[in-house]
Amino acid sequence: MESRENKPKVFVLDTNVLLHSAQSVESFQDNDVVIPMAVVEELDKFKKNSDELGRNARQVIRYLDRLRQKALPKTGQLRQGVPLSSISASATGKLFVLTATTGQDTPVARKVDATFGSELAYSSPDNRILRVAYDLKRKGRRVIFISKDINLRIKADALGIAVMDFERGKVNSSSLYTGFREAEIPAAEIDKLYREHHLPARPFGLLPNEFLVATAEGNPKQSVIARCRADELLVPVDRSKTDSVWNVSPRNREQRMALDLLLDPAVKLVTLVGGAGTGKTLLALAAAMQLVLNENLYDRILVSRPIIPLGNDIGFLPGDKGAKLASWMQPIFDNLDFLLGGESERRAKSSSRYSTEGLINSHKLELEALTYIRGRSIPRQYVIVDEAQNLTPHEVKTIISRCGEDTKMVLTGDPHQIDNPYLDASSNGLSYTVERLKGQHVFGHVTLARSERSELSALAASLL
Repeated sequence: MESRENKPKVFVLDTNVLLHSAQSVESFQDNDVVIPMAVVEELDKFKKNSDELGRNARQVIRYLDRLRQKALPKTGQLRQGVPLSSISASATGKLFVLTATTGQDTPVARKVDATFGSELAYSSPDNRILRVAYDLKRKGRRVIFISKDINLRIKADALGIAVMDFERGKVNSSSLYTGFREAEIPAAEIDKLYREHHLPARPFGLLPNEFLVATAEGNPKQSVIARCRADELLVPVDRSKTDSVWNVSPRNREQRMALDLLLDPAVKLVTLVGGAGTGKTLLALAAAMQLVLNENLYDRILVSRPIIPLGNDIGFLPGDKGAKLASWMQPIFDNLDFLLGGESERRAKSSSRYSTEGLINSHKLELEALTYIRGRSIPRQYVIVDEAQNLTPHEVKTIISRCGEDTKMVLTGDPHQIDNPYLDASSNGLSYTVERLKGQHVFGHVTLARSERSELSALAASLL
């Protein structure tokens, strides 16, 4: 008789795992995969949605049907288990769709009902999912329950079921790539870097477009900020170029590094990560206006952000698309107002051309909801996607793949301020992009740490 340890593991998948990644079933090909009937019912509720959840639900349903049709002539139905090898030749496990045991006059069913009792009502889809996992465990299978729902993992653990989060696509948020390194080097090397404007980057082990913040040995006042170029040369940041960008001056070294990347057309994708008030959006807009309005390197600025509310949704908004977007884009308008007005120099420019309304009317500035970005091709534009931490990895992939010839894209956000209930600091699209693309010659990243909005903002960011 085959021992319990030698039997294949059984992974019971929760609905949120399939909604998070439609390809999640393929991550368990060497073991048996069970999808409870309650999960199929929940997928049916999502399939009509026009968002990412709806797309994933439809994809999973089609996958199950294709698997069923291919396996049906040989092995029977999903309840008996169909081999995953009919889809992937390397797979050795089977996929099952099972119902929860309840009201059945069998020893296992009676034990399941007795364990769940009145506290875990059968009417709850979550509880029906747990019943399937518990039933398999009672039958002697090595069950692992996979869910992104923390509360459901707690309930499963209380029933003695092994639990795991779905980790595919996750990164270690605590050690996220910062985009720069600090080092002490001989003062002669710093002098040589300033004198010759380059040094070999290989001895420092830097990635392309990674910065080195170097201080002289024994003299911390002598320092330099340099970036590793794609040709593996270390080049100092041009202070004259980054000192004032659309009348915005960097207030710390991270902001200076960010501006260096934002103003470089060779760096096609820039990610800026930082807390509230660190200047992510303001710096991106300032650089965009410099390159579009002053240097004419791009045709227009395209600004977008995911439409996810903080707290309770206030419902439908009146008006056309522009009127609806106005509320969601107010943080963008606030930054534009700062850039276009306030100081005497900027007031002088506040003609119809250099006003927010004027830029929109002249098609130099476009505000767009991410809802409408699928299928577009975006050439010669400076694209800014704000609050990108609320996007899934697949959504970020979809957005970046819209970039046409001579387009530059900037993703900004804070992985610790996520409003999407299906994402966290490790699984969001912004963090995923940073870790997957680091080292590519067209990609640059900077983590901004210091809040510069106000003394109060900095205090709130550090203490609350």
